[in-house]
Amino acid sequence: MAEPDAELAEQWALVNTPLGEDWSGRTRYAAAMYFHKRGDMSAETLEVYRICARLDAEDPLPIIRDRGVGKEWLKKIAGET
Repeated sequence: MAEPDAELAEQWALVNTPLGEDWSGRTRYAAAMYFHKRGDMSAETLEVYRICARLDAEDPLPIIRDRGVGKEWLKKIAGET
């Protein structure tokens, strides 16, 4: 059964929740779990989102870059794939 485009669009919006909003770190982490389950995100990348889950103002993307993980995910976020 094909995944509804609406679900994917909703999760994409959630993983891109603006920094600093209340519960935004947890929201991004929940959406990251969705993308990990789909196979779009490595376990190492998901771990960064987990670490940032309680830090609403912390951007996980620089940490992902610094750790040298999630290169494909970073391309997706940048709209390259």
